[in-house]
Amino acid sequence: MDVKRDPAILRRKKIRRGILLGVGAVAVIAISVAVSRLKPAAPSIANARSTLWINKVKRGPFVREVRGAGTLVPEDIRWIPATTSGRVEKIVLRPGAQVAPGTVVLELSNPDLTQSVKSAELDWKTAVAQLANEKATLATTRLQQQMAVANAKSDLQIAQSELESNKTLGEEGLVADFVVKQKDAAVARAKNAYDLAEQQLESAEKNEALQLAPDEAAVNQRQAEYDRLRQQLDDLRVKSDMSGQLQVVSVEVGQQVAPGTNLIRVSDPTHLKAEVRISETLTRDLKIGLPADIDTRNGHVPGHVSRIDPAAESGTVGVDVTLDGPLPAGSRPDLSVDGTIQLERVADALYVESPAFGQENSTITLFKVLPGGTEAVRVPVKIGRRAVQYVEIVDGLKEGDEVILSDMSQYDAFNRVRLN
Repeated sequence: MDVKRDPAILRRKKIRRGILLGVGAVAVIAISVAVSRLKPAAPSIANARSTLWINKVKRGPFVREVRGAGTLVPEDIRWIPATTSGRVEKIVLRPGAQVAPGTVVLELSNPDLTQSVKSAELDWKTAVAQLANEKATLATTRLQQQMAVANAKSDLQIAQSELESNKTLGEEGLVADFVVKQKDAAVARAKNAYDLAEQQLESAEKNEALQLAPDEAAVNQRQAEYDRLRQQLDDLRVKSDMSGQLQVVSVEVGQQVAPGTNLIRVSDPTHLKAEVRISETLTRDLKIGLPADIDTRNGHVPGHVSRIDPAAESGTVGVDVTLDGPLPAGSRPDLSVDGTIQLERVADALYVESPAFGQENSTITLFKVLPGGTEAVRVPVKIGRRAVQYVEIVDGLKEGDEVILSDMSQYDAFNRVRLN
């Protein structure tokens, strides 16, 4: 026969079961929250020492440098242009040939110019003949005036002699006073005629230059035009105007060229400089006179910065480096070179090899290798000045620390990595 249980016992059992269920639910929730807050396990990098770029922080002299690629170019370059239009008839020399002043490189032709020279020569000779004719005419006039002066002078002398003779006779009573007065008047007339002839001669001599001036100007003008055209005709034989090497012949046989067209380029290969391109982000501290080193891949040549382009092109700035030492054998124009320019030398600084990222005076994060070398943790590092190979450490690392300089962007979600 069944015995009815006490209701109080059933109530206590239900309360105990509810408490256990509540405690279990709270435990599940707490475990879930704890698991959700767990950090992901640190990834492991196999063969870290051989696959990663790991470098040690050092202290010592720190040299700031910038580097760029460029070419060797001659310091003295001459382009020889066409002075007139013409057709290329013959290429006498090709690039690479040695030339001297007057060496013919190209031959052009221009029939119209040849005819113009002949016409200009004829005009000049005509003007010369006209000038000679005018000079002869003026010379004849001058001789006539000189003769007139001589005749007037003779007449004056005769009149004066007659006057003296009549005065003597008049004093003796042999000639009337009236005759003496007539002779005196004749002397006065002869004197006036003589003075007038001299004035006319002087005036003719003074006016002679003025009368010849237009014809002389015409001769000079015709001669200048003839010389100009003759020079253009001579320039059809294109010549070098300096000693050096023929670098460029920019035309071909049969080509028609216009005045001002650059035909040939000549340079002096014994005096070269380096033209290097530097990233414009690195040119802030560039200035004239800074020391530089030019690597020709066959030797190094010291130099100094002699010119900096005022404008950037394609993100780079052109810098001219004047060479202070002899070039290695085999150096030639247009040879590719690498240039390193020294910006600053710091006697003592904390530095490490430059990572591929991070601007000057900024804060970056690097993985620092922990003692033992099995793990690396992410640390903020403040960098200062940059060089070609090194970067200055301002804060975040100390001498002897090892850091990973490789691109670790794939581990951005982790603050710690394991090194195997």
